[in-house]
Amino acid sequence: MADMSVDLVAVERLLWSGQASFVGAQTTEGQIGIMAGHEPLLGQLIEGGTVTIVDTDGQRIVAAVHGGFFSVTATSVRVLAESAEFATEVDIEAARRVLADGEATEVEQRAAQARVRAVEQNAHV
Repeated sequence: MADMSVDLVAVERLLWSGQASFVGAQTTEGQIGIMAGHEPLLGQLIEGGTVTIVDTDGQRIVAAVHGGFFSVTATSVRVLAESAEFATEVDIEAARRVLADGEATEVEQRAAQARVRAVEQNAHV
């Protein structure tokens, strides 16, 4: 299987960089899956979405992302998120508290939903 160079970058840090066989992302146009050789593409990530990377060893990396863009060429994918965190870093109880808080803002709710979704997707390995 062909591989591609992938970078997952948030404003505050580089989360992941390496070779991967697959990248999945939630976009404003719907869910998309990218493999090496994909047509060039520029897309917008949804607020409160997730990104899944399958590295060349078959390991799944799941992250909650909050807005941003991604760029695809035949050999690379660059995910540029406003903010992002690995599913393994998520405080799931804190995210659930935000979801239960009737006074949380819409932005806080979407971010919490993304965190919960990332943890759930990571559990389905």
